[in-house]
Amino acid sequence: MADDRWLVVGLGNPGEKYARTRHNVGADTVRTLVTREHASLSVNKRIRCEVAELTVTGTRIAAVVPTSYMNRSGEPAQAAAAWFKIPPEQVIVCHDDLDVEVGSLKVKRGGGHAGHNGLRDIDRALGTREYLRVRIGIGRPPGRMPAKDFVLRRFQPAERDIIAVTLEEAADAVISLATDGLEPTQNRFHVKRDG
Repeated sequence: MADDRWLVVGLGNPGEKYARTRHNVGADTVRTLVTREHASLSVNKRIRCEVAELTVTGTRIAAVVPTSYMNRSGEPAQAAAAWFKIPPEQVIVCHDDLDVEVGSLKVKRGGGHAGHNGLRDIDRALGTREYLRVRIGIGRPPGRMPAKDFVLRRFQPAERDIIAVTLEEAADAVISLATDGLEPTQNRFHVKRDG
């Protein structure tokens, strides 16, 4: 029984074409966390994820980035949960969110997917929405730009420093969820960013 272990899933699309795009901030959060813990991701072909096993302040964390495309995140996430024997309530999914401003984070358990195909696929594969989420703000598309085009764009130069800080904070939020729980994490990270 791995009741002390958590699974962290960072959503994104594979390959250099999609690297550092708005849609990949979830995967970038996991990469930030892994790098910070002086670990490295390696491919586990059986679960179709890049994987790193971490111990942070005494808490065991399996950090994964699916090697599939965003809208096929469910099978790798479910396979990783089964592989590490982690129940859905101890799964943390990091993902981009159009409804949260750039530089802000929200954390929650459950809820709808709001049109996010990666979350929709995870809901289906896990058979529940009762997993935790770190929602990383990417802002709304300018003008009439379709959301599907906006999420595949890279951040503007003025946003890059903000996002670098936000990814560190998102990694902090993951650790806080695993060690302190949902409510203390919400109290810590649901703050309006100044400036």
